[in-house]
Amino acid sequence: MNFRKKAKPALPQFQMTAMMDVVFLLLCFFVTTSVFSQWECEVQLTLPTAKSAVAPERMPGEIILNVAQDGSVTVNQHKLTPEELTTRLRRIVSIYPGQPVVIRADKDTSYENLMKVIDICRQSDVWSFSLATRDAEKK
Repeated sequence: MNFRKKAKPALPQFQMTAMMDVVFLLLCFFVTTSVFSQWECEVQLTLPTAKSAVAPERMPGEIILNVAQDGSVTVNQHKLTPEELTTRLRRIVSIYPGQPVVIRADKDTSYENLMKVIDICRQSDVWSFSLATRDAEKK
């Protein structure tokens, strides 16, 4: 006869360490993707259309300059004077040479105002800039 007490099987336990690792990795993933998915869009701007317009792949750290109808320039929802814009771009280019810039000009912005912004980019040593448009068929 066997008089020994049978050991009860251990109840399954929740592994907190593995769960914390998974949550941390998900958090890292979502923070990283949210940074790259941000696209600064000024509501007041109506971009010009182009038949060849294609949504570009975002480059990390690119600067978006929004040019309104009156020629005012907005960066990160802050209006900047031409002097402030020049200073800011020069400081950024001194740290990050080859910094990409996207110029989003309203379709009713005069060519003169757009050229002022392009000249500021050139004076600040920004040569990697592009002009944003929207697809003509997706109005």
